[in-house]
Amino acid sequence: MKRLHLIALIALALAGVFIAAGCGSDEQSVGANDVAVVGDESISKAQFDRLIDQAKKNYKANHQTFPAPGTTQYIALRKQAMQFLVQRAEFEQKAKDMGIKVTDSDVDHQLATIKSQYFGKNGKCDSTCESKFQAELKKQNLSLDQVRDDVRASVIQNKIYEKVTAGATVSDKDITDYYKKNKQQYVQPASRDVRHILVKKKALADQIYQQVTNGGNFAALAKKYSTDPSSKDSGGKMTISKGRQVPEFDKVAFALKTHEIGQPVKTTYGWHVIQALTPVSKQSVTKLSEVKTAIRQQLLQQKKQDVMRKWVDDTSKDFKSKSKFQVGYEPPTTTNAATTPSR
Repeated sequence: MKRLHLIALIALALAGVFIAAGCGSDEQSVGANDVAVVGDESISKAQFDRLIDQAKKNYKANHQTFPAPGTTQYIALRKQAMQFLVQRAEFEQKAKDMGIKVTDSDVDHQLATIKSQYFGKNGKCDSTCESKFQAELKKQNLSLDQVRDDVRASVIQNKIYEKVTAGATVSDKDITDYYKKNKQQYVQPASRDVRHILVKKKALADQIYQQVTNGGNFAALAKKYSTDPSSKDSGGKMTISKGRQVPEFDKVAFALKTHEIGQPVKTTYGWHVIQALTPVSKQSVTKLSEVKTAIRQQLLQQKKQDVMRKWVDDTSKDFKSKSKFQVGYEPPTTTNAATTPSR
């Protein structure tokens, strides 16, 4: 089993385990044991310390050196930790305002998905899978309740994303405009199958050319002499697309008649002996009708991300006047908010 960290399994923003938000604060004062108040929820120093501690463990598990206190990297990590904790508190409160409810069944389903995906086989979690999951909890010194809290936060994020982006749509005009604007990416250049032998010296290339034009075994000579690791073991065979190779190679390869062997040609890689194996397939353009569904999905995903990003930014602005922080615990002024649901 790979060295996994549960924070990665539940697709949250930063590695770690989080305690549920503390008691409310009507006066928005930051308590002695807290690092922040976000709306009507407190973020405790214990939450923050646990998050940083888990990050240290993850660095160690990945054989990386944890940033030293005072360094730019360490300061950035602290700010990211606070950003995560703040956004989690904001999402929790906004979910209530939006009428979003998360049941034990929702958490059970998401946790089962995580177990089967990372510890199970064929989408199922048997006794072996459960044992691996429990071993991971023990290794990271986590309780099941702590993990369920994390999973619950993940479910909240998913449900908010679904609700916020439910109205996102893509019109046929959007699709057509995108296709026209990016038509070049749907152009399939002329192509053909060739085989070649690449060597460093012209004398050797001339020698090979004489052999293959007099009935020599091209594939065997390619395996023996070619310095092209990507094709030598297949007898020098490769499919080429016009404009994708160096110009000197392209010019000869696409000018040859089918089965014709060209005179050795020099490129920046060395000397090539090229034989055309098939006729040239002409350039073609993939029709809009063939890619319409894929474009719609791509544009819809982008539109949902844009909608969610705006929602997160607006939420952050809304909570700005409702939040207070202990000195040194302020999150970044610009957020890198999650704009897609966690899986």
